[in-house]
Amino acid sequence: AEVLGPDYVERDRAARLFLYRGDMEREWEAYGPDARRIVTRFTDGINAYLDWLGDHPEAMPPEFEMLGYAPARWSPEDVVRIRSHGLVHNVMSEVARARTTYRAGWRADLIRQRLEPACQPHQADGIDLDLPDDVLAVYLLATQPLVLVEDPRKPLGQGRLRDEGSNNWAVAGRRTATGRPILANDPHRAYATPSLRYIAHLSAPGLDVIGAGEPALPGITAGHNGSVAFGFTIAPVDTEDLYVYELHPDDPTRYRYRDTWERMRIVRELVPVKGETPQEVELAFTRHGPVVCVEEKRQRAFAIRTTWLEPGTAPYLASLRYLRARNGREFRAALDGWRSPGENHVYADTCGEIGCQTAALVPRRVGWNGLLPVPGDGRYEWDGFYAPTDFPARIDPVEGFVATANDFNLPADFVARRNIGYEWSDPARIERIVQVLSTDSPHTLADSMRLQVDVASPSAQELIGLLRELRADGDSRLASAISMLTSWDTVESADSPAAALYEVWVSRHLAPMFVRSALPAGAGDTIVEVDKKALREAMRHSEAWWSRDPYARRDELLVTSLARAYEELESLLGSDPAGWRWGALHPNRQRHPLGFLDPSLDVGPLPVGGSSTTVAAAPYFATDLVQRLGASYRMVVDVGEWDNSVAITTPGQSGDPRSPHYRDLVERWQADEYVPLLYSRTAIERHTERRITLVPAEK
Repeated sequence: AEVLGPDYVERDRAARLFLYRGDMEREWEAYGPDARRIVTRFTDGINAYLDWLGDHPEAMPPEFEMLGYAPARWSPEDVVRIRSHGLVHNVMSEVARARTTYRAGWRADLIRQRLEPACQPHQADGIDLDLPDDVLAVYLLATQPLVLVEDPRKPLGQGRLRDEGSNNWAVAGRRTATGRPILANDPHRAYATPSLRYIAHLSAPGLDVIGAGEPALPGITAGHNGSVAFGFTIAPVDTEDLYVYELHPDDPTRYRYRDTWERMRIVRELVPVKGETPQEVELAFTRHGPVVCVEEKRQRAFAIRTTWLEPGTAPYLASLRYLRARNGREFRAALDGWRSPGENHVYADTCGEIGCQTAALVPRRVGWNGLLPVPGDGRYEWDGFYAPTDFPARIDPVEGFVATANDFNLPADFVARRNIGYEWSDPARIERIVQVLSTDSPHTLADSMRLQVDVASPSAQELIGLLRELRADGDSRLASAISMLTSWDTVESADSPAAALYEVWVSRHLAPMFVRSALPAGAGDTIVEVDKKALREAMRHSEAWWSRDPYARRDELLVTSLARAYEELESLLGSDPAGWRWGALHPNRQRHPLGFLDPSLDVGPLPVGGSSTTVAAAPYFATDLVQRLGASYRMVVDVGEWDNSVAITTPGQSGDPRSPHYRDLVERWQADEYVPLLYSRTAIERHTERRITLVPAEK
């Protein structure tokens, strides 16, 4: 609001609700003994540049001129108090499940999200699952990216794609062509310009680390330090709960807790507003967390409890602990302090050890599973936490590799297997990764590069196999559609006609038609996105959804939806299927926040292949088919021969649109190419383009 005006006061209020407001001493201690000094030096550097800009206004980034303001100075606390950019789960899913359960029963929600391990959501006695439409509006304002072309007072309409995850793997030296381990990582996040990931090499006494981090954080989260290579993927553990409170009939600031009425903590703050006097906002908190919605008519309030409000959960900042690890053992020990977000950390060291360690801070829920909202009356409290030391590690497995892709990978003997979360990614990516890594031929860097950009979709064969026995009954379009898909190699390349038909069929026709057919009228309105694995299982086991003639109904659904998809492709791409291209319907767009003022700041659209079920993840909403997220950064590390390592980011290394490096990598990224991730001083000196020397100002 200070920059953009009064329409943004509600967004500022929402962001303030989710700031960390706890003990700052415990907060700094959680990241290690030197974390405060590191973060202070980091923000000192930012502020030194702001001082320099004061003397060199011509160098000010153009965005500030476009919006008519100057950047504010940073404090170390800014880095740790802001948590809402981290990936946490699963309050959005709780609300979606509550709505579907209210209308059609909890089994209906399995179409939206499979549960692993299988279980029934715990529904608390007395809970009313008829939730207000805007119950999470404030939460979404606090956590979604700022998109200036939308109504600033409302969150984005479609929510967050479920497939925001990553891939990683490490291959032991005995399985590689060189005898050295190979580590690969490609984090998947929303695309934007500038990119979320920034490649850096930090070299100082006692520290020599290279890889990618986030510009607002010190350090490197995915890379290597000359002794250990490391990468991560999200482990979607359940770290959020929505609490529902009965309000006092005469005082909406008091809520029932056990045998008494407890008062909310009210905080009032002033929000600066462009062109106006500051506006006072009121922030309400229960003992569980910030109040995000009050339903006055029914005398209910809703608050969110989340681990990100616990000490030490500033996203990714705990990576400072492992930057100096000298081997795998020290790397795992450093993860004892990792709390947020939940991650599967994969590593490989120069001694040849490879491993995987899950690390997170996860609530212990005794007698309930966190899959639905619960009353805030004291019956559903967290009973402490599972800490990183509670999670199992895999070290030098017999397979000769470790790999994760946000999948359900907890071993059967893990005590908390049924307590830390039930909502995991479609297993299609990990199944393909394991398939490729399990081949007998020695693995190479080139193999890992090819696997990161792999758009084969073996999972598509599950649905396509069902088409082989179906008849077109004289329908030439349907016959062409069946022939196209059953003869397809299920590689979802950008230039594939069959991939275009398959994805439009599944996302725009088969999935929504199945929802309407399997659920009572109106119940499917709560399901924005269908779980693709659940859809494939429903088509193979249709008796679970239809009691009469289930497979006849399924076959009718398959042919009807496929015929409609083929007809839509004709209207979208022309009557000749030979000219269809998946990339023509499925663009990648890397938008700049101010692209609506100057479209030249945006990057794309770029035709891309892949989908949510390919290793090269390219999920989309069915409404527009635009790739929303994926790997903006890819890295493949030759452990021990570091200069052989490669990486790529998009659109470029510079966030300044005046720089030649603003978008100079996007073509290589789109073509699945990489650039060297040089590490040795000799190699770097040989390829240096420019030096910038920073000299302390005279006092």
